[in-house]
Amino acid sequence: MTSSRRQFLRFATGVAAPALLSGPAWAQTYPARPVRIMVGFAAGGPNDILARLLGEWWSERLGQQFIVENRPGAGSNLATEAVVRAPPDGYTLLLVGSPNAINATLYENLDFNFLRDIAPVAGLTRGALVMVIHPSVPAHTIPEFIAYAKANPGKLSYGSGGVGGITHIAAELFKQAAGGLDLQHVPYRGVAPAITDLLGGQVQVVFVNLAPSIGYIASGRLRALGLTTAKRSEALPDVPVIGEFVPGYEASSVFGIGAPKDTPAPTIDKLNMEANAALADPGFRMRLRALDATELGGSPVDFGKLMAAETEKWARVISLAKIRPE
Repeated sequence: MTSSRRQFLRFATGVAAPALLSGPAWAQTYPARPVRIMVGFAAGGPNDILARLLGEWWSERLGQQFIVENRPGAGSNLATEAVVRAPPDGYTLLLVGSPNAINATLYENLDFNFLRDIAPVAGLTRGALVMVIHPSVPAHTIPEFIAYAKANPGKLSYGSGGVGGITHIAAELFKQAAGGLDLQHVPYRGVAPAITDLLGGQVQVVFVNLAPSIGYIASGRLRALGLTTAKRSEALPDVPVIGEFVPGYEASSVFGIGAPKDTPAPTIDKLNMEANAALADPGFRMRLRALDATELGGSPVDFGKLMAAETEKWARVISLAKIRPE
């Protein structure tokens, strides 16, 4: 059994204990004051918007303010550590996501253990990336691209939004799953400059979120080869998924809510129930579509298992690619 699986099982065993201690009264009175949702990224991005959408829903349903507090830095590690150190009373929550699963391996000297110290509350969304190339690359399908890359080792480069981000390791997973392609990595400070250089032909490939790339794909300035998720996207219905050609390939941006370990189970269950109610609401789901995201839902245990699996998957990619933080 891997260490991430063991850590999750230890959490799953322990999460029931607070329920016996706190009883139904805790869930009936919670929340009695405003609740903070910590977001490890700057305001205005899709992660921040997702947290604010859920905060608005919870505020209306539970009668207290759910306030988003942005604490960017160190790839969301600053926000995560703040929640780890917070009292386990349900009044400090964390927007959990793929960066947490990645950072668990990427950073060797963290003062916390994500899977051990953050209790899963609810899975919210899964988002796709799209593999786009400059039209000068003579490939119109994933198999053609793989064949061209193998025939020209080291001659193609891919841009990313930074070392260790999802746009970086999704590409590294593709390299590995496609048989060890020799593509050169060019990291940028954010995805926007990577797309700019892709448009100019300075790099030939970028794995990017759908929103900033759809217009360029529609105009023919970029060519979409495949989506990173297991299912096709309504936004790009004619673009296949990479896994149709590279068996087992899947990479997505996963987000949900976590809390400090030992947060009472009735509180977690109450938040989970209302999060699932939001995900079932047609109006809320429509707002998620504007973020190019599909809903997850499920129990706290379901989300815990997903984050443990994501942590394990990205640990293999990071270790094999020997990725280190900048």
